[in-house]
Amino acid sequence: MPDDAPRPDDAPRHPRDETLEQAPRAEQVGVGPWPGGEGSWPDDPRYDRELLAHGDRRNVVDPYRYWTVEAVVADLDTRRHPFHVAIENWHHDLNIGSVVRTANAFAAAEVHVVGRRRWNRRGAMVTDRYQHVRHHADVADLVAWARSAPRDDGGRGLPLVGVDNVPGSVAIELHELPRECVLLLGQESTGLTAEALAACDVVLHITQFGSTRSINAGAAAAVAMHAWVRRHAVVPADPAP
Repeated sequence: MPDDAPRPDDAPRHPRDETLEQAPRAEQVGVGPWPGGEGSWPDDPRYDRELLAHGDRRNVVDPYRYWTVEAVVADLDTRRHPFHVAIENWHHDLNIGSVVRTANAFAAAEVHVVGRRRWNRRGAMVTDRYQHVRHHADVADLVAWARSAPRDDGGRGLPLVGVDNVPGSVAIELHELPRECVLLLGQESTGLTAEALAACDVVLHITQFGSTRSINAGAAAAVAMHAWVRRHAVVPADPAP
């Protein structure tokens, strides 16, 4: 099948399908049907009638229970952070799903997949329905997009911040991450390509203290995103849900 051919898992599905595929019957989590029956359903277009009737077992935070996918995305769009995450995908990197899921957790503006269009969505745990994902055929296309991307100050251009443990890189723990930027990660095992490294405004590495030479791209993306969050995000004082 051609690389860009539609895949069965690309077809739009109802949130109830997401509920069923995520939670085996013996291990269901979330909430059941809305208490009180149809007569007590909220009069609010954000709520999904199927979920109200059958329950919501999706992996979403409690404030989004029973909401439609479109309503969740619209609400997230009002408060996404101004950093982007890009990852090269020349050999169907299995880490991309994990990167998408983490990007959703940290409310990244967008995930950019560079190279092959297809990627393994299983690791995303359906979060790709709530996270904007953009495809770029090659590094040059990503660079062109980044150089013209709008900034909050009305200007254009987002710096590319590479994440790879290569000679000449700077420790991410010691670097002041830009508020608006693109965090760029390479393929598992090979790291950033030469073209990607050349395009970066700066390349950072994650300081390690053990015997392994590297951590996988999914873990590296999580560390990099959390480094951004620690520097720029407004962290609520309330305990975690």
